[in-house]
Amino acid sequence: MRCSLGLLLEGEEGIEVIADTDDLASAMRHVRDGRPHVLALDRGMPDGSTSLAIAELREQAPHTAIVILTMDENPVFAQQALACGALGFVLKDRADSELAPAIRAASNGKEYVSPRIAGRLTALRRSLNRE
Repeated sequence: MRCSLGLLLEGEEGIEVIADTDDLASAMRHVRDGRPHVLALDRGMPDGSTSLAIAELREQAPHTAIVILTMDENPVFAQQALACGALGFVLKDRADSELAPAIRAASNGKEYVSPRIAGRLTALRRSLNRE
């Protein structure tokens, strides 16, 4: 979503894109150096595990909320990201209408999950709590 992320959020009141990167190492460096309120992180970045990056970022920059962008509708991936410390999980094909609300929710410490998978995530969480 390089460049298009900035275009997608352009004009959104209270949201400013301060960096756009293609890899986890750069994203993590920007978070450590810039301390943004929210990081929108692509789950499919090529240079590492997003789950490990989330956990590391939560330790290094606990005040930066994390929203994951993905093409994958599997609620297991949403649960993993949220369990690692992300506050948002947005499907890329819904980013035009859901990313800004997810960023705002995360900025306020609230969870946001794309409605298309929210019900399946709730069912998964219930089954995990029964175990």
